[in-house]
Amino acid sequence: MKNKFLNTLVLALSFIALAACQQEESAQESVNTEVVAEVEVSEKPVDFSAKAEEISKKYIIADTHIDVPHRLLEKYDDVSESTEGGDFDYPRAVKGGLDAPFMSIYTPADLEEMGGSKAQAEQLIDMVEKMAADAPDKFALAMSPGDLLRNFRQGLISLPMGMENGSPLEGDLANVEYFFERGIRYITLAHSLSNHLSDSSYDEARPNDGLSDFGGEVVKEMNRLGMMVDVSHLSDKAFYDVLEVSDVPVIASHSSARHFTPGFERNMSDEMIKALADKGGVIFINFGSTFVSQASRDNYDAFKEARQTFMDENGVSVEHESVMNFTKQYREEKPFEFADLDIVLDHFDHVIKLVGVEYVGIGSDYDGVGDSLPTGLKDVATYPNLIEGLLVRGYSEEEIAKILSGNLIRVWTQVENYAQQQ
Repeated sequence: MKNKFLNTLVLALSFIALAACQQEESAQESVNTEVVAEVEVSEKPVDFSAKAEEISKKYIIADTHIDVPHRLLEKYDDVSESTEGGDFDYPRAVKGGLDAPFMSIYTPADLEEMGGSKAQAEQLIDMVEKMAADAPDKFALAMSPGDLLRNFRQGLISLPMGMENGSPLEGDLANVEYFFERGIRYITLAHSLSNHLSDSSYDEARPNDGLSDFGGEVVKEMNRLGMMVDVSHLSDKAFYDVLEVSDVPVIASHSSARHFTPGFERNMSDEMIKALADKGGVIFINFGSTFVSQASRDNYDAFKEARQTFMDENGVSVEHESVMNFTKQYREEKPFEFADLDIVLDHFDHVIKLVGVEYVGIGSDYDGVGDSLPTGLKDVATYPNLIEGLLVRGYSEEEIAKILSGNLIRVWTQVENYAQQQ
């Protein structure tokens, strides 16, 4: 009996121990399951597209160079509604999250000699004012960073203005203040030809050896008024002259990195980007394919050379119908080589690695570079693509906010503050 009792006791204790082990294993399995679940949650892929959309609506997106006014001068469209042509209209801007497109008051370089620069600038400013007046529920003028913020809170797209080409000053220093009063908040001192303010990067003739004496006076006057100085389009010598003369940071409203397009003076060299940043200035990246891609430049240069040969051999100008037919046939055989979003992102990366995220922004040149825009960035509806690309490359929301408008607002505020202290 005693042995039977002992055997029964041992067996019972064994069952209890086994049950305890099974309970412990079950609990451990439950813990392991929870850990795995947590790992699976943490490793869930980030939806960069959704995050980009969120950021595009959360922060002001400013673009320092959009050529809508000149486009409308050639063929008027009501951009408060959807338009078939061009890169900008209200619905696409809303889709892309664009809040502050700088309207370019552009005057062709040949008007410097022909006359009429100031009159055309006036006409374009009138047009921007009309855009805002005709659609007050969609657009509003903006003369300051404060205006950008107020308009943003009210759900309005701001229309600040920058003058591309200083030719409309027509040699009269008083015109700087005149255009400031009309809403111009930056002046690109020259364009495709050297003028009475500055030499141009596109022009082999360099009559000013950089910035002219009058150009220097204009820079000082812009500083006094609180108007940003824009060095896009300038020759390298003129760029460094501006940095020496200006008492405040300057901007490059629509330029890219020459690192990717060696020999293209219109873009900025690494040394120039560093000098710009050292003074607190910002380079706003141009999206045009021939600005960001050497392959696109080579393709376009080959086309221009072939077209020029055709015109020389046939004694015709570029407007002649035969030249248009030649162009069509040439492009059917040798299509234009577009850049893409990744190449544009490479330019942002390069500048940021060179000088930091505080010195770069967006200066697309929409409506100004024709049909050469990169795949993925074809119009103002596509800023979320750019934001998504920055997210994928590891940039934080805070860094992206600086690129979208923070850097512009910072430099614009610095320029305003200096003027208020004079």
